[in-house]
Amino acid sequence: MKIALAGAGAFGEKHLDALKLIDDVELVSVVGRTLEPTQKVADKYGIGHATTELADALEQPGLDAVILATPTQLHAAQAIQCLEAGKHVQVEIPLCDRLADGEAVLAKQQETGLVAMVGHTRRFNPS
Repeated sequence: MKIALAGAGAFGEKHLDALKLIDDVELVSVVGRTLEPTQKVADKYGIGHATTELADALEQPGLDAVILATPTQLHAAQAIQCLEAGKHVQVEIPLCDRLADGEAVLAKQQETGLVAMVGHTRRFNPS
C-alpha cells in the first residue's frame, strides 16, 4: 500500500515511526507547511517526495491512501480533497470543528465508497 502523510510535525512523525514497521507499506509523499523542514522529514524517513501542497501528493503514482495529521481547521476540506482524488483517508482527531463539515465528509465518503476514518489513537490506552 502506498501512503502519503500530510502534516510533517511531531504527530505526523509518530505516524511515520509506526508506518515504517508495517510490511508492504511504502511512504511515497510527505506534505508540510514549509518545504525545508518537510524535506528534512522526508530525508529522515526515506520518502522520495516532499511538498507543501496536498494536491501534489495526491498525484503521486499508485498512491492508495492519505493520513491527515494537519490542523483541525483543515481536516474536513482535506479529507474531501483526498476522497475526490480517489484515495482512502485517515484523519486525526477531531474530524472537524463544525457539524456541517463532518456531514460533508460523510456525504463524500458515501458517494465514493472509499474508506474515510478518524484515528482514535489513544482509545485503548488506560486512563
